[in-house]
Amino acid sequence: MSIRRTSLFPALAGLLLLAGLGACSLAAGTDAATLPDPAVDAAPRQGDQVAVLAGGCFWGLQSVFEHVKGVKKVWAGYSGGEASTAQYERVSDGDTGHAESVKILYDPAKVSYGQLLKVYFSVATDPTQLNRQGPDVGTQYRSVIFYGDDDQKRIANAYIDQLKAAHAFADPIVTQVVPLKGFYLAEAYHQDYAERHPNEPYILFNDAPKVVHLKQQFPALYRPAEQVVAVDLH
Repeated sequence: MSIRRTSLFPALAGLLLLAGLGACSLAAGTDAATLPDPAVDAAPRQGDQVAVLAGGCFWGLQSVFEHVKGVKKVWAGYSGGEASTAQYERVSDGDTGHAESVKILYDPAKVSYGQLLKVYFSVATDPTQLNRQGPDVGTQYRSVIFYGDDDQKRIANAYIDQLKAAHAFADPIVTQVVPLKGFYLAEAYHQDYAERHPNEPYILFNDAPKVVHLKQQFPALYRPAEQVVAVDLH
């Protein structure tokens, strides 16, 4: 994802959308509705919880999860590298260890960690693309679940194993499951970028269809973005 990529010719983007093409489309041969519910999920907890996920441009990831019921706030940022290199221009070099990520603050009484992972694998990212996502290429766009505790690790690994056993995707799942060492907030102009720039060709072509897929495949979890609760980062 790059600010420069928003300069795509609008006419071309429109033609591609009419043709039903898009980098955010699901893996070949995969229908989000066919993905099973996680057989292993988190036990009920009190208080808000945090999930950190990566899988392509954080504009699209943030846009998807801001439309999920039970999610209170989503921040775009960087995970996987050091604090000293958590800046967009450095991360874009692809050699910092960072992945463009989102931090999701959610109410586990309304949406479980396993349900967030189902949304992630179904409509937010293509888990079969290695070190890329659609038009965006580099390790900073890799598919990663950054687990915050052993419970999240257990649920993530179990769900990936479940998807593999079900042959949910035509190609191998390459999503990494690694410990969360830190989440570093991205620059202000990246926050809620898709919401603030809905008519930019990159957003129309790559990110807006993900939200459409969410509404179609998860009607019980979908909610309009304006219902997102404003909270401070913590």
